[in-house]
Amino acid sequence: MTEAARKVAEEAGRRFDNLAEDVRKKFDRITSGRLSDQAKTGRFGGRGGHGAGQARTDQHRRQRGGSAR
Repeated sequence: MTEAARKVAEEAGRRFDNLAEDVRKKFDRITSGRLSDQAKTGRFGGRGGHGAGQARTDQHRRQRGGSAR
């Protein structure tokens, strides 16, 4: 490979590495605020169970003699 071609290839490699790093940073920034990530870190830790609507449905089943699951 000639000297000029080698320099062009090295520059292209550096530019590609920089582009890949930029894409990784943007991807991390976009995905860092995802709901699943927030749930894993405990943001919604105080909210558990079925919710009020499901609890009422279970209570009605029990009153009618059915199982709550």
